Amino acid sequence: MVKFFRHTLFIFAAAILPVTLAQAATPAQKKHSAKKHLLHKKIIGKSATGHLVKHTIVVNGKRRVIIDRAAFAPVVIENLSAGDIAGLKHTQDPLALQSNVAYVVDQASSKVLFEKNSNVSLPIASITKLMTSLVVVESNQDMNEIIEVTTDDLDKEKGTGSRLQMGAKLSRADMLHIALMSSENRAASALGRSYIGGLPAFVAAMNAKAKQLGMTDTHYVDSSGLSSHNVASARDLVKLIIAAYQHPRIREYSTDSRYVVNPSGRPLQYSTTNKLVASPGWDIGLQKTGYIAEAGRCLVMQAMIEGRAIVMVFLDSKGKYSRLADAGRIRKWLETLKPQA
Repeated sequence: MVKFFRHTLFIFAAAILPVTLAQAATPAQKKHSAKKHLLHKKIIGKSATGHLVKHTIVVNGKRRVIIDRAAFAPVVIENLSAGDIAGLKHTQDPLALQSNVAYVVDQASSKVLFEKNSNVSLPIASITKLMTSLVVVESNQDMNEIIEVTTDDLDKEKGTGSRLQMGAKLSRADMLHIALMSSENRAASALGRSYIGGLPAFVAAMNAKAKQLGMTDTHYVDSSGLSSHNVASARDLVKLIIAAYQHPRIREYSTDSRYVVNPSGRPLQYSTTNKLVASPGWDIGLQKTGYIAEAGRCLVMQAMIEGRAIVMVFLDSKGKYSRLADAGRIRKWLETLKPQA
């Protein structure tokens, strides 16, 4: 069929080319500008680089047909985050942070050291897993109990991948470890599903804990953070970080850089999603990253800076490494100005 089309096109083009060239060579057209009028155009074929377009035009009162190749126009798709839609990207700050939201607090005194759009409730992506870990740890479930990944743990909303296959079995402790350290979504889903009463009861416990902590701008609908309906403000997340920091297991798991699990008896190595954890210049006591398109790049941390325990929240950052760079800017600012607690 393709060969037939090309052959037909060649014959057709050969038939009209002499006429076109002959008309182009007439003295009248050399002396005067030709009057052209486009009647219509039609795409008659497509290749890897563009369309074949048939133009029917009128030149000096005579109908002509021209076939040429039109390159594909580049398609630019801009994914706007919830913060962008709310207009937060127009907010200026003295450090020129790339995050739409930033909130920095002295942990000991609760004094606010830096803030930018801190009271706006936004999607928080996998920062959700901090609340998941808090509910798991405080529910006193058996951390050695083996949990199996099932089809109920498949993400039906985002279509994201996971290194845990259906039927993979790990202890609750291992599930929590890789959910916090490496943001493993199916592990977080399995943790919520294996709660007494199932995922609905777990989500209810998450929201109850948020209410207990005074997180008035927060709401959860799942245990992984893949839903954009998991929302919180930066002010609320500081309360969550401080509460989670009280648990040594959460601190240890979230700040581990590598961990090996053995689902189905085969070793599988996970790594942290936060490169600052392994950096010798940072002393991080707790951290969590997150990303979905609606939330942008997110990062929460507790870190020692100039001998002070600092809690930092960055939401809706632009660029793969910009949230880490923003944390660096805040640290340098604190080291330079040393604002009082």
